Amino acid sequence: MHAQAEALWTLVRARWEQLHRQPEAGYSTETVLVTALLVVAALAVVSIMAAKVIEKANGITL
Repeated sequence: MHAQAEALWTLVRARWEQLHRQPEAGYSTETVLVTALLVVAALAVVSIMAAKVIEKANGITL
């Protein structure tokens, strides 16, 4: 997992440096990054809600 995080961080830094060399290309990259962060946040919220619903359903006794 650590190697994957390092690879992701290296990719993000490379893209960031590329943005500074080509400022006019920044809007689309920024939009992609913000969208990706929102998707990750949404997946986290959905997984937390699903875990709570499953926990509640397993607690029901018949």
